[in-house]
Amino acid sequence: MYNKIILGLFALAAFLPLSFPASQAHAQQSATSAAAPRIDGFDVEPVAQPAPGNELVFTLYGSPGGTAAVRIGGATGSVVLAETEAGVYEGTYTIRKRDKITAASTATANLRVGNRVASAILDEPLVGRASARRPAQAARSAAAPKIDRFDVDPPARLAAGEELLLTLSGSPGGTASARIAGVKGKLVLDEVRAGVYEGTYTIKNRDRIAADAVVTGNLRIGNQETSAVLGRSLVDGSGYRPTARKAARACVNCGVVEAINVVEVKGDGSYLGMIAGGVAGALLGSQVGSGRGTTVAQVAGAAGGAYAGREIEKRIKATKHFEVVVRLENGGSQTFSYEAQPAFAVGARVKVENGTLTVVQ
Repeated sequence: MYNKIILGLFALAAFLPLSFPASQAHAQQSATSAAAPRIDGFDVEPVAQPAPGNELVFTLYGSPGGTAAVRIGGATGSVVLAETEAGVYEGTYTIRKRDKITAASTATANLRVGNRVASAILDEPLVGRASARRPAQAARSAAAPKIDRFDVDPPARLAAGEELLLTLSGSPGGTASARIAGVKGKLVLDEVRAGVYEGTYTIKNRDRIAADAVVTGNLRIGNQETSAVLGRSLVDGSGYRPTARKAARACVNCGVVEAINVVEVKGDGSYLGMIAGGVAGALLGSQVGSGRGTTVAQVAGAAGGAYAGREIEKRIKATKHFEVVVRLENGGSQTFSYEAQPAFAVGARVKVENGTLTVVQ
């Protein structure tokens, strides 16, 4: 008799082919393929003296939608940067009496997006340059970095969305950056090969850049820094034709659709499903055995039926969406969610624009 009850519950469970773990695996796979955050610039307004009450103002430029913070050497606290606009994080640290901030102190910024973190170390002093100078003897013992060339690949006009590609050549193994008059903050130049540093700045609506704007390139190795001023216009007046190098980098937000995953999400089962399933299970149990066995079967059938009813209702109410994984040309990847089947397939070339995908012809 009890064997019949157990067989009946197994038969009922057979109608519940729960395939949710596979969907969860798809979701985990999509999450892990999300692109790592990127820090494009890390800046500070230094103080003349690290006295209590003075303020250090930090600005970080990078991936939007993240959480940014700065830890300062010698400080008893840290500062959280607020995202004042997409990809721009700002915050102020007020120096305390018990802080031990000196001219040699540095700062480290962390930018977290999801479960991934990018870090950058400030490449300039927190205290005014006059206070941050090393003794003359120590300065002479270290070779100053050298800048051989500082150039720009200019657009035809200085309008929002246009790109300035800056290139600095000099001593290898350093940290390079550039400041553009009319632009808030600075641009980090990555060392793409030994002694060659590059960075692309996309002009924003808020920028006030003139064709003859002063652009300063900086190269730091250790505590030694060298600067150079751009010696040409930021606008190409002879009719702009992008160089092969810039044309190859022109579509920094382009990529290829690597995968389209269907993610199924369970709905919420209500008490109606439990009641309906419980009644059905009790009726099934009443057909098994007699006397006390019937009662046991009814209880077991009601419990199993309630569970089955709720699971069936969850499946009926289940929703699904599509997660599109894009492999970007810069080597990273991003995941985008769609409520309906997207209009493109795996292998399509797309571009990321304002958080959405458009097909590139």
